[in-house]
Amino acid sequence: MQYKKLSVLLAFLVMSVASLPLYAQNRKVSVSLTDVSVKEFFTNLEKQSGYTFAYKNAQVDLTSVVSVKADNEDVVAVVNRVLKPQNLVSSIDGTWIVISAAQQAKKHVVKGRITSPAGDPLPGAGVIVRNGGGRGQVADADGRYEIEVSDDEVLVFDFLGCIPVEVKVGNQAVINVSLREDAELLDEVVVMGYGTQRKKLITGSTVNVTGEKLAAVNSLDALGALQSQAAGVNITSNSGQPGESYKVTIRGMGTIGSTEPLYVIDGVPGGSITSLSPNDIESIDVLKDAASSAIYGARAANGVILVTTKKGSADSKLSVSYEGYYGIQNPNTNGVTPLDAKQYMEIINKSYETAGQTPYDFKSLIPNHYDDIMNGKWKGTNWLKESINKNAPIQNHSVNMTGGSDKSRFSLGFSYFGQEGTLGYPATPQYERYTVRLNSDYSVWKKNGRDIIVFGENITATVTGKSGVAIGNNYYNSIRDLLVAPPILPAYDKNGDFYEYADMKEEEWDFNQDYANPLAEIYYDHGNNRSKGHRISGNFYLQIMPIKDITIRSSVGVHFSHSDYRRYVPTYSLSGNSSNNTDDVTQNQSYSAKWSWENTVNYKKSFGDHNLDVLVGQSLEKWGYGNSVNVKNSNSIFPGSFDHAYINNTQGMDVANTSIGGSPNGQGALSSFFGRVNYNYKEKYLFSAVMRADGSSNFARGHRWGYFPSVSAGWVMTNEDFMAPAKNWLSFLKLRASWGQNGNCNISAFQYLATIAFNAPYYFEDKSVENTGAYPDIMPNENLKWETSEQLDFGIDARFFRSRLGVSFDWYNKVTRDWLVRAPTLLIYGSGAPYINGGDIRNRGYEFLVSWNDNVGDFSYGISATFSHNDNLVTKIANSEGIIHGGDNVIAQNTDELYRVEVGYPIGYFWGYDVAGIIQNEADIQKYIDANCNGDAANSLQGSSLQPGDVMYVDTNKDGKINEEDKTMIGNPNPDYNLGLSINLAYKGFDLSLNGYGAFGQQIAKSYRHFSSKPDENYTTDVYTKYWTGEGSTNRYPRFCHGKDANMSEVSKIWIENGDYFKISNITFGYDFKKLFKNMPLTRCRLYVSAQNMFTFTKYTGMDPEIGYGDGTGWMSGVDVGNYPSSNAWIFGVNLTF
Repeated sequence: MQYKKLSVLLAFLVMSVASLPLYAQNRKVSVSLTDVSVKEFFTNLEKQSGYTFAYKNAQVDLTSVVSVKADNEDVVAVVNRVLKPQNLVSSIDGTWIVISAAQQAKKHVVKGRITSPAGDPLPGAGVIVRNGGGRGQVADADGRYEIEVSDDEVLVFDFLGCIPVEVKVGNQAVINVSLREDAELLDEVVVMGYGTQRKKLITGSTVNVTGEKLAAVNSLDALGALQSQAAGVNITSNSGQPGESYKVTIRGMGTIGSTEPLYVIDGVPGGSITSLSPNDIESIDVLKDAASSAIYGARAANGVILVTTKKGSADSKLSVSYEGYYGIQNPNTNGVTPLDAKQYMEIINKSYETAGQTPYDFKSLIPNHYDDIMNGKWKGTNWLKESINKNAPIQNHSVNMTGGSDKSRFSLGFSYFGQEGTLGYPATPQYERYTVRLNSDYSVWKKNGRDIIVFGENITATVTGKSGVAIGNNYYNSIRDLLVAPPILPAYDKNGDFYEYADMKEEEWDFNQDYANPLAEIYYDHGNNRSKGHRISGNFYLQIMPIKDITIRSSVGVHFSHSDYRRYVPTYSLSGNSSNNTDDVTQNQSYSAKWSWENTVNYKKSFGDHNLDVLVGQSLEKWGYGNSVNVKNSNSIFPGSFDHAYINNTQGMDVANTSIGGSPNGQGALSSFFGRVNYNYKEKYLFSAVMRADGSSNFARGHRWGYFPSVSAGWVMTNEDFMAPAKNWLSFLKLRASWGQNGNCNISAFQYLATIAFNAPYYFEDKSVENTGAYPDIMPNENLKWETSEQLDFGIDARFFRSRLGVSFDWYNKVTRDWLVRAPTLLIYGSGAPYINGGDIRNRGYEFLVSWNDNVGDFSYGISATFSHNDNLVTKIANSEGIIHGGDNVIAQNTDELYRVEVGYPIGYFWGYDVAGIIQNEADIQKYIDANCNGDAANSLQGSSLQPGDVMYVDTNKDGKINEEDKTMIGNPNPDYNLGLSINLAYKGFDLSLNGYGAFGQQIAKSYRHFSSKPDENYTTDVYTKYWTGEGSTNRYPRFCHGKDANMSEVSKIWIENGDYFKISNITFGYDFKKLFKNMPLTRCRLYVSAQNMFTFTKYTGMDPEIGYGDGTGWMSGVDVGNYPSSNAWIFGVNLTF
């Protein structure tokens, strides 16, 4: 036998002449090694025990990676445990540990039946050999199994929702097992205001989404990942441009003021959820009803979203993980295609002919391009296509480290996210986000296993950079400009430069000079802009537990943010009506800071079957530290250079080109006292009561304090004795009910004072001298008080069939009273309008969540669906009309008011003329005017020229004529129903998941053209198919006509479309190679590919039916005037854990 070491031979020779060993051997060893080779393990034991290993080289795989932990154990037992996977054993021979092959254990067949405690079979239960390389069986429909095993092996019996059972085989031929339900599934701990609570004891309505589920969606931020996973939470993208935000409403829109929920990050209110990487988040909890959110009182009227970032845990080894992906994106334009040059000339001239006007002579207007267009040599410019940034990159990289001991715990994370826009070339939008996060805590004093004093902090620092194109209204929208620009205009000249005014003159291009090269406009106006943001937020806390049942906590939270923006616009001349004669430099900066201080005392105690949890607390918040400054000037001394575009590098100042502004931030403060009592008896009867008092500086004395109570109760019926017979199929059933109030104080400060404002220029006695003058800023309202939201909720939580099927249902009625809105005032008052308590609104609806999770052997799967309905109704507005008016000129220039808030209707509904269809023939004309116009076509909007193909506007007030009095509700941008879907499958390291979400029952107001003020704007190709062309062709759109025709120029149902959609937002397929290569030095090595936003099911004819834009009004949405669409992406990623 050839041994590994010469020292072994030497030892043998010495022992042959000596009656005693050279040194004493130690049979007991202690060792703690992680991810080391067998060779390193042998070396460690030799040094510690005094023994020497003897083995054949070919017999032992010395490179195999092992981990071992032993505390004063027998050395042979430790070695045998390590070598068992190699089918080797050890024995002591003098001073040597001799390694040899293990004898094969005798195999035999084991049979048996797997049942519940009641004796019911568990079909699909798994029987797996522990450390058997995946060997196992699945129980049949009667719960029976049969498997061949060795005498020394251990069988693991498992079933979803049950506690696994391990049985050593020995000489047993029959092994029957009863699996008990795992109660810990119902003991899941979720975050609530100022603490945590077991989910089964919660009496309010909440949603919990784990960080693992958020990260699996591969979204750029947490809100995007949350879209498909939270019933009752409507999350709509405001824009598909990188770096833009979402519109979030919980249980409907309850105000026309601030509609955003309150974000609480690691216990600190007012944080920014978009500054966090989804990989940094441990969980998100959404508090939907008043009972859950009343503990936050002020600003909780719109719901609360609690974000908990990742933490370290006690006695855990250092864990390092990397999660990253890289992908390519392309725009989802839903087939929207502008007309080509030949089509454009045909349609534009047709529009003039229908209006009785002279068509264009394009041959004389564009002599150098006309023939190429007509013979098909040149199709013209597809501006939308030219602006696509094909295969735009998107990437994310995240590194997280966690660890801890009984004294301290930490979690450190760093992440980077980068994304380019898919539209907007050559000024391609870009967004970058860098995030650093540190959470740690330290046990200052620990006694008898109890942390008496703990100090900790949660800190997140974020740096963002963003540039983009215009995504505003119909006057400031780059996507709309690309859709409407005439395709008869070339994009580039013969040298490859932008086609500009000089090229027009050279080539005698003499069409409408209102139009210019939109690519050049995008590049010059938006190609040199950059905004940067810096944010630090977090909290420092001290926690003291003087006695076992009392915890005292004090936390100081801070938020600091700084932003700067630069823009450079060079001189250019693109057409006769589009030029910039001076290069312009804009530079803005702002910073803000706020702090909060919260103190709580928590008492938890059980008295037999009575369990009590009492919390009292106090908080202070102060915001408004900081200011902003903005400067614009012209005539850079470095023309054409964005890198030198700073105000210092501009020359001179004048009224035409110079603007300077600066102001302090609006300040405010909030002082609060709160308390909560949670009680349960035998975890069967549950009760919770909350009271919070908030004092806000935004109101006058006598109205500053608001009081917000809530009560809730629950009944866990499955803990009743009489429910015992149902245990076989009903795992858990809880009934709950809650009532409570929340408040809102989000208005500008000092609304109760008659403040004075200053402005210039004013001219007094000497009219040649400019002066700064003072004037009343607002009319004061000393009686202004808190906006209050009151909510009633009834809910059911249930689990069936050993917790495989989960069901949750909620019905709610939420009434918001005393809206904080600006009052309408006459201009003759000479001051700004005051805030008043101006209206009430009711949201009523229901939410349903159903999930199924199961496994069949190595195959596991799960599906969950959320469904919610909300009915929104305005019940009061404090003015004589009962109306708050919306804007006009929204979908196009020269159009009337599009949306409004009115008693008896949903908030922000579309207002215009109802349409009964399209006149198909002469007989329809007479029927229409008899029913709506007192038999006289002159009473129609089209007048005596009414003809087949015209719109039949409805006489809603039955006065025999069509006028503005007939306008009514023609659409609702608020969805009636929201749907979310999640599916996941897993098998032996493979995983497949799908996520989707949708909205139904809402409408969209869409127009991509200024149809009356700019009739020469381009159309999309549906112009050939959607308009009426003869009897029976369509009853939806009128005959094609000029934009100023009454069929087109009025706000009516013609411009309103069905906005229903369902999106498959994510399909991911992955494999964990750790399952294949078990000895690799990683605990996880998953590679995956993901398809994002590949499928949208909708009848909407625009580019993207997910429209959060609402004309710049917070309570409005569903207005598509060229919304930047979402992008689809192929993503390739990796998850590594060391």
